[in-house]
Amino acid sequence: MRFSVISSALVAVLVGFGGTLALVVAAAQAAGADTVQTASWVTGLCLAMAGSSAYLSIRHRIPVVTAWSTPGAALIAASAAPMGMEAAVGAFIFAAALILLTAAFRPISTLIERIPVSVAAAMLAGVLLRFVLAVFETAGASPWLVLPLVALFLVLRLASPPFAVLAVLAAGVLLAGAQGLLGEVALEGSLTTLMLIVPRFELSVLIGLGLPLYIVTMASQNLPGFAVLRAAGYPVPSRSILSVTGLASLLTAPLGAHTSNLAAITASLCTGPDAHPDKDKRWLTGPVYAGGYLVLALFGASLVGLFAALPQALVITIAGLALTGPLVGALGAALTVEADRFAAVLTLAVTASGLSLFGIGSAFWGLLAGLAALGLDRGWRRWGATRKAR
Repeated sequence: MRFSVISSALVAVLVGFGGTLALVVAAAQAAGADTVQTASWVTGLCLAMAGSSAYLSIRHRIPVVTAWSTPGAALIAASAAPMGMEAAVGAFIFAAALILLTAAFRPISTLIERIPVSVAAAMLAGVLLRFVLAVFETAGASPWLVLPLVALFLVLRLASPPFAVLAVLAAGVLLAGAQGLLGEVALEGSLTTLMLIVPRFELSVLIGLGLPLYIVTMASQNLPGFAVLRAAGYPVPSRSILSVTGLASLLTAPLGAHTSNLAAITASLCTGPDAHPDKDKRWLTGPVYAGGYLVLALFGASLVGLFAALPQALVITIAGLALTGPLVGALGAALTVEADRFAAVLTLAVTASGLSLFGIGSAFWGLLAGLAALGLDRGWRRWGATRKAR
């Protein structure tokens, strides 16, 4: 066990957890979770990361590390109104079941892979855009807290975007404390908190949240995660990965946790030569990574209590800045194909608008609008090509 294995795995844990925990807390608040339910949500996610990463890495002897769905958390946090944790858990179970079906039936994964990248990326961009815009909307009310953090992020991201987010978090806590904006830390000193939540299955929430949660998790997390493993020269046991992460999501959903999936960005920290010069030994990062999340699971309540003490402006700023990189990537992917740009922009506009019809959120309507526009565009071009051929 080389030190580089331990350091790479723990850095991946620190970046993955610290960089997006604020977004998970925001998602829990949007779903109507109280402090105990939020702590259970975070603890459930950490347990899912620990169990799935350890099993997959040891089973396949490759560095498979998992993460929670960051786009999924953004999707939940962007919900127009609290749906209630019972209905949210029902949607989480539905998304987990769809992932398990994808693992069991190859045609379903093929269908997901056939969703045009431009439309899927535009839907994700529409969700993320609202968080990035919120940073600058918040700056108007709290300029002395938000603007220095934005400036710090702009400088530090030149060296390392993931660590820039962690630096903003640390600096933000110090700055908020200096300005007297920190509240009392709830659940101070307490260990893990778990709460079973009885699910409620509401059709509008299943379609408006559960289905988009499944799509963004597959398109924006699992598929890029497969690509990271392939780029590092590893075989990709996709059915095994989807089965294990789907099962982990299903088991932890009653604890309030949303979807687990294959890591993409943090996975690159564990699959490269910096982790271990011997490609066949890098799988050892998986158990170390799992151990890091197991430790975090023990302190889920205290970590949530810490974030509950932060001013809302700081939480919004951390979440928004953490999502600027994914937003840039999503916009780039959405607009790459010139012929698909109208459909992509329409998807982005509908999703970012927050439109809600029949109790179904904007992410679903954005995806539907984009696919409809793309279908009409391609049909029109085929018809024109057929006329010219005659």
